[in-house]
Amino acid sequence: MPTLPQIGSRAALLFSAVFAAIVSTSARADGGPLKPIMTEPGTVLVSDSFVSSIPKGWRGNVGKWEVADGVVRGTEKKEQKHQAVLRRPLEFRNAVISFSFRLGESRQISLSVNDAKEHVCRVLINPKGFVVQKDDHDHDGPDKAVVFARIAMPIAVGEWHTALVEICGSEMVAQIDGAKQVGFGAHELLDRPKANFGFTAAGGTAEFRDIKVWDATPRADWAETKRRLAAK
Repeated sequence: MPTLPQIGSRAALLFSAVFAAIVSTSARADGGPLKPIMTEPGTVLVSDSFVSSIPKGWRGNVGKWEVADGVVRGTEKKEQKHQAVLRRPLEFRNAVISFSFRLGESRQISLSVNDAKEHVCRVLINPKGFVVQKDDHDHDGPDKAVVFARIAMPIAVGEWHTALVEICGSEMVAQIDGAKQVGFGAHELLDRPKANFGFTAAGGTAEFRDIKVWDATPRADWAETKRRLAAK
């Protein structure tokens, strides 16, 4: 399995370490609708409807996945000894991903993004908050997962919440429910062609709906926004 070239270099490690330390809060405090802060959404790449069945292209071979009234529900199967996984092929490099979710019995869900062979990055969500991270890209090799941000915030079980995730170049941003708190970071691994994205549900049932993906381009004011967030 190929490894990321030079991922263990001093420059790469310094680059990831600097941004892994950035955890920002209070991008918005009014509970308003989520809006991208790093990118400008462009062409809609995905806007699938979960009315009566899982749309063509989505694969839910791990765990149990059911659809009803615009909601897709995932449940981990104990005998599989693996969290439920629903995934959709999509070629992109930079994107804005929006989705709504409702935690049930699941102890944790995630949005994960992969390239053609391995994991690239993800946002993990549980009732206590969310984590933004670069994933381990080579398992047994030198590359390791890098946590960019751990955001502590209550995410009520049984209620609908909305997440917005932006990936552009080597950077990613995540926010949940009105952008009261934002997690972001950067690593060179993120700046590569992506092949698919999907959702996981661990330890029980979780629900997802309103899944949309847009192509994205950088915002002109992102550098200043990032400076302000890092100063918090």
